[in-house]
Amino acid sequence: MVEDLLVALMAAGSAGVVYLAAARVVKQYERGVLFRLGRVTGDVRSPGLNLIIPFVDRLQKINMQIVTMPIPAQEGITRDNVTVRVDAVVYFRVIDATSALVRVEDYKFAVSQMAQTSLRSIIGKSDLDDLLSNREKLNQGLELMIDSPAVGWGVQVDRVEIKDVSLPDTMKRSMARQAEADRERRARIINADAELQASKKLAEAAQQMADTPAALQLRLLQTVMAVAAEKNSTLVLPIPVELLHFLERGGQPSLPGTGRQPEPHTDGGPHPG
Repeated sequence: MVEDLLVALMAAGSAGVVYLAAARVVKQYERGVLFRLGRVTGDVRSPGLNLIIPFVDRLQKINMQIVTMPIPAQEGITRDNVTVRVDAVVYFRVIDATSALVRVEDYKFAVSQMAQTSLRSIIGKSDLDDLLSNREKLNQGLELMIDSPAVGWGVQVDRVEIKDVSLPDTMKRSMARQAEADRERRARIINADAELQASKKLAEAAQQMADTPAALQLRLLQTVMAVAAEKNSTLVLPIPVELLHFLERGGQPSLPGTGRQPEPHTDGGPHPG
């Protein structure tokens, strides 16, 4: 009885060892590639429990999740001869587990090197203004440059984003002065336009008051009321408009029968009577 129990336990243990050696678990976000004696055999193994032949098969697992890989900052000279440092980030994932294992030694390293090379190429082909304001177009071009060779490796690039563009301090100061000068130019144009509109309105008001002399007198009274409301020590002396016209004519009576002003006597002699 005891011997039978020991035999049963040994058989169960042997079966357990064989099971552990032959069983492989593939997670939900992974896929398994089976190598039998060094050659790819069968289809890609799906998630779950997979049995292999011990010491003959080898199951290699590949992560199918999206990988976020930062691209180290690359220094280059733009097309308009400005030295910049640009860093970016690339999002990619494996779509063919077999190709990712067989066709490239390390697909992550390969994508990283291709991304750095493409980023330097983009810097040399672009102007500084494009790097600062037209990043969406550059992102698309960079994604296309990385994705073209990566497709053969079983990798798909989902998105590439330029994170930051670092400029030299001298270039930053130059751009700040340029922006300040542009703002000042626009401010002067706005002030000049306001003065032009104000002068047109004043000219229209002057023409209206010239056609109606009483309007100037009313305007003068309104000014007196406005000054009086301030309760200050300013003294306002209204002068009739007719008196101003009289002073403009010189205040001299015309000669009888001629309507002309008498000419002043300048020779020092007696005035002709």
